[in-house]
Amino acid sequence: MRRVRPGTTSRGGAGSRAAGAERGLTSVATGDAVAGGESEDLPRLWHITLSVSGEQAPLKEVRRALEQLAHDHPFLLTSRYADDHAEIRYWEEARDLHDAAAVALRLWGEHRQSAGLPPWEIVGLEVIDRATYHQRIAEGYGPPPASPVGVHPF
Repeated sequence: MRRVRPGTTSRGGAGSRAAGAERGLTSVATGDAVAGGESEDLPRLWHITLSVSGEQAPLKEVRRALEQLAHDHPFLLTSRYADDHAEIRYWEEARDLHDAAAVALRLWGEHRQSAGLPPWEIVGLEVIDRATYHQRIAEGYGPPPASPVGVHPF
């Protein structure tokens, strides 16, 4: 799966180019295209919030591990941590919610050894599409935009 920066998409939408502008070359999606329109299997952006928890670990080690995870997985927006839990927020590009959730559920385990993450378990997962994320922000509820980006204590 390809990953892109938040706020960008892998395909142009209405108003994505000036009237009369020539369209540039784009990637061709694999699989069968839907007749007369876009393929339903084109990737979309999903906002992921992954919560993990477990036995207490030294704060310095937790911070260093999350910083390494951010280095290994450059699309992380922000991580918040304490000595016994952490929350990781990032954007994932995937075909559908099931694919985005599957990738998110593997993130902690796949990077546990390489980043030196604590042996915590995943205790929460939220996967929402980009439109829902922005709607929540506009209505004043849901998580605030990930700012400042980085690794921070709770």
